[in-house]
Amino acid sequence: QVQLVQSGGGLVQTGGSLKLSCAVSGRTFTGYAVGWFRQAPWKERELVARIMWSGENPYYLDSVKGRFTISKDSDKNTVSLQMNSLKPEDTAVYYCANSRYSFAISRNLYDDWGQGTQVTVSS
Repeated sequence: QVQLVQSGGGLVQTGGSLKLSCAVSGRTFTGYAVGWFRQAPWKERELVARIMWSGENPYYLDSVKGRFTISKDSDKNTVSLQMNSLKPEDTAVYYCANSRYSFAISRNLYDDWGQGTQVTVSS
């Protein structure tokens, strides 16, 4: 089993930046993937970004491409999501999650989840 503990998030104005971090512990393999999801009120949880545990093949939701960057720090066993040029529509609860599948998109393929953190972008 893999444990994920999130940090970061908060309130920021439109155009601002925030960084989310996900500390990962437990049994992981290079083929595993860590994803960042978000869920806004009344909406489905969606995959925002994903990276393989090896650090390869990053994936981004179209609406965040060029603004968000996912990265992995091997020394600290953390996966971070740097969010720049934030917009009100980025407001949501953000979750990191672990999958045994390298290219997992569906939330059903993610087994372990962080506790969630609120990101609010004011207009």
